[in-house]
Amino acid sequence: MLKEARKYSIDAIQDEVRALVTKGSIGRNYQIYSLSQYFDGGEWQEVEQTLTTHDYLLRDSICDLIGKEVWIND
Repeated sequence: MLKEARKYSIDAIQDEVRALVTKGSIGRNYQIYSLSQYFDGGEWQEVEQTLTTHDYLLRDSICDLIGKEVWIND
């Protein structure tokens, strides 16, 4: 039985990547391709297609994908 691939929007991908960066699992300067280790094969194909649709290259940096972080000083 084949498991249906989860649909990933660009916002959902960015949120998941931000969470990985926040946890320290992946660095902001890593290439987007390094994210493939965090998704199974079918999921990664969906993620890769979504990234390509939004003009991201797998060689781009993670920071290009998640953008600037805003820090609020208390």
